[in-house]
Amino acid sequence: MKKLLIAAQIYSVREEAEHDLLAVLKQIKEIGYDGVELAGFYNHSPAEVKAMLTETGLTPISAHVSMYEWADDPAKTADTYRDIGCGYAAVPYLSETQRPGGAEYPQTLELIREIGRLCNERGMTLLYHNHDFEFITLPSGRRGLDELFLDVPAELLQTELDTCWASVAGVDPVSYLRKYSGRSPLVHLKDYTGEKAENMYGLLDTEPKAVKRPSHFQFRAVGDGCQDWKAIWQACLDAGAEWVVVEQDEHEEYSPMEDMRRSLVFLRSLDR
Repeated sequence: MKKLLIAAQIYSVREEAEHDLLAVLKQIKEIGYDGVELAGFYNHSPAEVKAMLTETGLTPISAHVSMYEWADDPAKTADTYRDIGCGYAAVPYLSETQRPGGAEYPQTLELIREIGRLCNERGMTLLYHNHDFEFITLPSGRRGLDELFLDVPAELLQTELDTCWASVAGVDPVSYLRKYSGRSPLVHLKDYTGEKAENMYGLLDTEPKAVKRPSHFQFRAVGDGCQDWKAIWQACLDAGAEWVVVEQDEHEEYSPMEDMRRSLVFLRSLDR
């Protein structure tokens, strides 16, 4: 039976990574993760990050790369992540004007198509990672995320469904994984308690740093929240996913690394 490989999104332990990236990578390896997804270089050069990954034996499966970084020099950016060894690169966020229905959406589409082609030329695959706002219904009658995947062909853009944000939006992540079967090589696994509220994105660079999510919404280690993980795990397998990626934006009960450990222990229990 096929088994899913499990990676850690470094954003989950970003403060620790800022302090000592190599120590963080060693801990992630010791915990038992198969690979990592990058979100920046934490004051290191790409070559230094690659050397650390080689030293620890972690596979750099993917990287979250902002549209601003892509727009600056798409070819050079693609070269950078190819040279590190990433097989995937993900657009992690679109501003309101860049999203389907926004004023800059046509230009954004052209850039995404260009990036997809550049990634393909380098043996990489471009992904899009969602939040909850992509699930709004547009005048076309389609959800924003579906509009994006209709406007950009699968050979240029595939999905990295964030199961938490899909659920927060009121969408069944299992249904969406099945809908994009064959187009879902990586899946973000994230758990939570509570419901959607205002100020959900206080950690994004586009929002004031002082913004905090209401106390009734909290991120949790995978298995400690409200998601139906047996169903999600099976849907990942059925959709043809290669990797699942553990991401936890904030940590309430435990330290970031302990949350990552708890998530992995739980997910390994599903894989038996």
